[in-house]
This record gives sequence, C-alpha cells and structure tokens, in this order.
Amino acid sequence: MVVFHKIVWGFCYLLSLLPFWCLYLFSDFIYLIVFYCIRYRRKVVSRNLRNSFPKKSEAELRMIEKKFYKTLCDYFMETIKMRTISEKEIKRRIVFPGIEEVDRLCEQGKSAVVYIAHSMNWEYITSLPMHLKTPGVQFGQIYHPLENPYFDKAFIDLRERFGSMSIPMAHTLRRIVDFNREKRRFVIGFLADQVPTWEAINHWVNFMHQDTPVFTGTEKIARRVGASVFYLSMSRVKRGYFKASIIKMTDDASTTEEFALTNEYFKLIEKDLEREPWLWLWTHKRWKRTREGYARREQKRAEDKRRLVEREMQKRAASEGNS
Repeated sequence: MVVFHKIVWGFCYLLSLLPFWCLYLFSDFIYLIVFYCIRYRRKVVSRNLRNSFPKKSEAELRMIEKKFYKTLCDYFMETIKMRTISEKEIKRRIVFPGIEEVDRLCEQGKSAVVYIAHSMNWEYITSLPMHLKTPGVQFGQIYHPLENPYFDKAFIDLRERFGSMSIPMAHTLRRIVDFNREKRRFVIGFLADQVPTWEAINHWVNFMHQDTPVFTGTEKIARRVGASVFYLSMSRVKRGYFKASIIKMTDDASTTEEFALTNEYFKLIEKDLEREPWLWLWTHKRWKRTREGYARREQKRAEDKRRLVEREMQKRAASEGNS
C-alpha cells in the first residue's frame, strides 16, 4: 500500500512539472470521461442545481452543470500543479483585493477569522500569507483529516507550502485559544459551508431556497476570542486565474448577536452563487439532513433515554427488594 501511494504521488509530481496549457488539455479530456462516461454524481449535482435555482430553465441548468464539471476537472489539475508551482507563479494566479484591511487590523494587534466557501479553486487561498505585509502573524486553515493517511499528508504538504498551518478540525478551539492566550496574532480560514453531523446541528438557515442545517462553530470561536471576521468571495477572472475579494463582516465578533455572522455568511455565498454558480462544489450532498429527520432523531434519543432511566429504576427497585 505504501508503494502504491508513492507511485501515485510520484506520478502527480511528474504531472505538476507540465505547463498549465498541457494540464488543461488533460482536464478537457478528463471532463469528457467524468461527465459523459463515469457520470460522477450527476444525479446529485442535477438535483442540487434544480432545487437551488427553481426559476432557471432546463437549458440554463444544463449549462451550469457542464461548466461546473469543467471547473471541477480544472481544480484537480490546478491542485496537482501546486506540488511544484513557484511562489511567483501562484501570486500571479490569485489576487486578494481588500487584503489591506486585514493588514490594518493585524497592525493594530487584532486577529482575524476568514469565512471561506468551497468555491474553486479554494486551495489557492493557502498562498494568502505571501500577500499580507504585517510580520509575525500566524496563518492557518481548518481542515478535516482524510481517512487515508498518505493522501492526508500529501494535501497538508500542498497547503503548507506557502506558510500556512493546517489545523485539524478537532483541535480548532484549543489551538486558537492558545494563540489568543499567547497574544499571537492569527488569520485563520474556515471552510464552513458543508453539511454538519447530526450532533453538531443547532441552527438552520434558508440557503438557496432550502431549509439548511449549518455549522456555527466558526462564529462561536470568533466571538469567544473577539476576532475580526471576513468573508472571502471567490471569482474566476479567466481559466487558471482567480480573484479572492476580502469582505469585512465585523471588526469584533464579540459584539455581534448570536448566529448573525453565520446568517450573513450564507447570504454572501448566495450572492457568489448567483454570479458564478459553477464555481461551488455541487457534488456534495449538502441537503441530505432535513429538519424532519432531525426531529425524528431527537425524539428517538429522548425515548432511548427514557427507557434507560426506567431500566435503571427497575434494577434499583429489584436490588432494594432483594435486600
């Protein structure tokens, strides 16, 4: 297994040495295979688009679907290219309008939380440290570790090439609280637009015309440490070139009302999706958890707890009777 992963990673390394125009030829070919032959998650994407854009015609939805798959295949090739891309080259390929505001707040001793969406190519955002001028700031991104340890390490290596630390999701609060206690300024990115586990659901929003459970941990952490909060709005200038506009949401999250930042985050994503819907990760089963399913699950948990209490009471009563 180790040998297999080394071969795969070595092959990706050789691919990354190719120029972009050649990689995009591969991407065009892969698109034909993925879209027309394998039909990778076509039903999921089609359903997500239809429910999210109820006013669009079938022809419009089909166009968005095709552009999404082409962009997804480009994402794969662009991510492979990150293995060997130079700092000069990646700085040309993504710019960060609004970075001056982050610099200004960092110079004042503030730290920042950055909301990010799964808009392609989000991997390029890890080059942000090269664009900030304020020294001594810790950069990082929260990530969910992959089950395969070899691929997990490979992605960590890619994401840390330009000075950004990868922080496992389970360690997020502890790491940021440590930064705050040590008075270390930080700029941490959170990809918080995907579906939470049943246990993590405590808030719902109307997102893309659908009742949607959402993560609220980003907001809770930002409010706890009084961080400034920004949203990173992705757009594609042309193939392989991106603009990540940094939008300030608040100077101090501790002054905001509960769920206000989370609600605004999803409204900002909606604006991006109205402009360039093909950039978002539509293959994800974003709406697989419903409020009805959540209610049934909570009811079952309450019934299981009641039965457990009853059994414990019966055991106690039988024990007292025997004594």
